[in-house]
Amino acid sequence: SMERRMTRIIKNGALVPDLWKRVEAGAALPADEAPLILPLPMWLARRGGRDPALTGVWLAPDDDPDALLPALAELPVIAIHFPVFTDGRGYSLARLLRGRHGYAGELRAVGDVLRDQLYFLQRCGFDSFALRADQPPDEALAAFHDYSWAPLSGG
Repeated sequence: SMERRMTRIIKNGALVPDLWKRVEAGAALPADEAPLILPLPMWLARRGGRDPALTGVWLAPDDDPDALLPALAELPVIAIHFPVFTDGRGYSLARLLRGRHGYAGELRAVGDVLRDQLYFLQRCGFDSFALRADQPPDEALAAFHDYSWAPLSGG
């Protein structure tokens, strides 16, 4: 079987294949039953017709996370998009989801994600990181381990 080249992400301090496909805002919903991370408006419209275990959501910086609350326990992955690495709103969203709302699933940083941010993202509750295309994940992982890696317990 032809295996498509897997992108790799950093998850829980290790380099792993990315099993999820992130659907861009405004794109068509792929027909296959692959694990998809949908933009919030598409997730709100389509999640009823998909297997919850194969359906994640991604938030833009100004999306309202309250829309996720009824489904928070069943969401396998929530990705937060950083349009530019200087945008601080994603950190606030992460703290809100982990702290106030107690989200326990995978919280992924996507978009303009640089190795220099990983430590600070992790401190806010992110546990997986899809780095910007020009950031080699293996090098980033090495940089990550410059800090002592310990997933935050509790909050």
